[in-house]
Amino acid sequence: MHFDEDAYLARTGAARPQGCTLEALTQLSQAQAFAVPFENFDILLGRGIDVAPEAIFEKLVDRGRGGYCFELNGLFLQALQHFGFEARALLARVHVSGQVGGRTHQVSLVHLDGEPWVVDVGFGAFTQRYPMPLNHKGETQQHDDLRFRYVDCDPWGVILQAQKPDGWQNLYSFDLETVCRGDIETGNHFTSTSPRALFTMMRIATMLNKRGRNTLSDLQLTRVADGEERLETVEDGPAYLALLDQLFGLDLGASSSDLPPIRG
Repeated sequence: MHFDEDAYLARTGAARPQGCTLEALTQLSQAQAFAVPFENFDILLGRGIDVAPEAIFEKLVDRGRGGYCFELNGLFLQALQHFGFEARALLARVHVSGQVGGRTHQVSLVHLDGEPWVVDVGFGAFTQRYPMPLNHKGETQQHDDLRFRYVDCDPWGVILQAQKPDGWQNLYSFDLETVCRGDIETGNHFTSTSPRALFTMMRIATMLNKRGRNTLSDLQLTRVADGEERLETVEDGPAYLALLDQLFGLDLGASSSDLPPIRG
């Protein structure tokens, strides 16, 4: 497909990269992560998720919506390849619940001067703010108020962990197996349609900013600024849609009654 460079840069606020460098990779990833929210509302509205490159671009860039990992990292991979980076998709297994899931999370593998880096602009509240070097396993990397590391995890390959007050939490694991479009479509189908998938059960939105992030999980809003966390319960209905617009820049093109009720 044709990648509209000017439209992408306008949507994300990124500067046009001058070469395939770590600085350019970091700037591009942060620009998109700060401009395009993580959200799953099209799933709940019954619209489905199309991961064809042109569909992702039209939704996230032309219509100014957000998306989840297959869309956000799918768009970012398009940008990386367009700007000349040696990049390809990887699929990961999410471990957050304590159980090992299927390959339902997409990230990007980028080689810079022969060194592998992993970039992820689509993991909700735990989205990384910097590319992470894959060859430095065990080393902690500070991402503002979050700390991450990679460790080997047999038989799942490499696992990404985040540091919590009570220790390290497993986020997701991956290997370097080749990923084709059919693999992505299969993972996306389960994640967006299965009644057992998180994204079919609850409303989720996250927007990163330079001071922290705002995360909405059903009616619970978490605001993080300069390392301080504040929790709020928000009102459903028209006020909910107004909040989506105000904090996440989301216009769903729907009324509040079109959203399924909160479970539980």
